[in-house]
Parts: sequence; structure tokens; C-alpha cells
Amino acid sequence: MERRTLLKALADIDKGRERVRNQQDLVTSLRASGQNSTQAERLLELFKRTLVEWERHRALIEQRIVHLQHAQ
Repeated sequence: MERRTLLKALADIDKGRERVRNQQDLVTSLRASGQNSTQAERLLELFKRTLVEWERHRALIEQRIVHLQHAQ
């Protein structure tokens, strides 16, 4: 079960990284065209913070897997 959870976490992290890249591109585009990018920048920061939390969660899952392997 933990391995399935890890695979899901890895997929979520990949998608999160893609969202960050896309949002960075949007911020760059908005700035280049002279438009207000404040909300896009806030969302980018939220995406980044969420990604950090997902990576922490992944690390916890990996630790749990190691623990269970040693317990056998």
C-alpha cells in the first residue's frame, strides 16, 4: 500500500512541478506585456509552497517504507 501511495505522491509532484513551470511562464508573459501580474505571482508562490509540502510528504512515505522493510 505504501508503494502505491509513493507512486501517487511522485505523480502529484511531477504535476505540481509542471504547474509551477506553467505559472512561471504566465507571470513572465504578463510582465512582458505590461499587465498586472500580482494575482499570478501569488498563485505561483502558493504552487511552490504546495510543492514543498508534497515533497516533504513523499519523504515521509519513503521513510515509512524503509521502516517497514527493516521491521520484516
